[in-house]
Amino acid sequence: MTIEACARSEGRPKVETFFDPATSTATHLVSADGVAAIIDPVLDYEPKGGVVSHGSAQRLLEAVRERGLRLDWVLETHAHADHLSAGDWLRRQTGAKLVIGAHITEVQQVFAPRFEADDVATDGRQFDVLLNEGETLPLGTLSIGAIHTPGHTPACVSYLIGDAAFVGDTMFMPDYGTARADFPGGDARTLYRSIRRLLALPPETRMFVGHDYLPEGRSDYRFETTVAAQHAGNVHVHDGVDEAAFVARREARDRTLAAPVLILPSLQVNIRGGQLPPPTARGGVFLRIPVSIA
Repeated sequence: MTIEACARSEGRPKVETFFDPATSTATHLVSADGVAAIIDPVLDYEPKGGVVSHGSAQRLLEAVRERGLRLDWVLETHAHADHLSAGDWLRRQTGAKLVIGAHITEVQQVFAPRFEADDVATDGRQFDVLLNEGETLPLGTLSIGAIHTPGHTPACVSYLIGDAAFVGDTMFMPDYGTARADFPGGDARTLYRSIRRLLALPPETRMFVGHDYLPEGRSDYRFETTVAAQHAGNVHVHDGVDEAAFVARREARDRTLAAPVLILPSLQVNIRGGQLPPPTARGGVFLRIPVSIA
């Protein structure tokens, strides 16, 4: 099935959002006909003590069980730099397949050498399914369609399920704007073109974002908008903003942004599909901190 056909298909999946305040991450539980997918689950990580726990993922698992759902898929929109993924843990608990965009290999090839992570294969084998543009997976009588939306990272993918698009970090709520584009392999011009593809979806399409950071003037967290609302009011890419204007604004803002707090542990785990590095001969598990000497 093509993306165009998926966009025209009828169906309204049920969507429940679980918010992680520590990382401002929105994880979505999507279901249709008793079958479920989880999008961008969080592995809890306390950085001061280096403690990993599974409370957030356990709540997702309990919700799946309480609603009598069968979890078939854990979908990652990209290799996150702001939180660790619970994808592998959920896979091991349920047998669900772990899915990411096929371009994850480009991200692995950049970051595995930076951490000298010789155990990390850079062919995406840590995931069960690598989706290319236009490929689909079943969710009950609906389809999960993959839209390659690079710019934030080379591997970002958005998922279209019935009347709902799950865009990860590519776009946020209209009053917050869009993703940064200054990570390795990111590019503001590419991001703009990916966003225009999302904005070409039907205006009534529900759009679910991967984070909400509470812009000035708003105190309630929000995760759902529409394509029409993004056209009308996205502060970075509303109708009338051309590519050159977007790129200039995005690049200027990106120059002011610090690296995400959890970027170093997150990337080491997430290029492994949510797995921790293998234990040493003595049984310890360690994350590495590359040091630059000024």
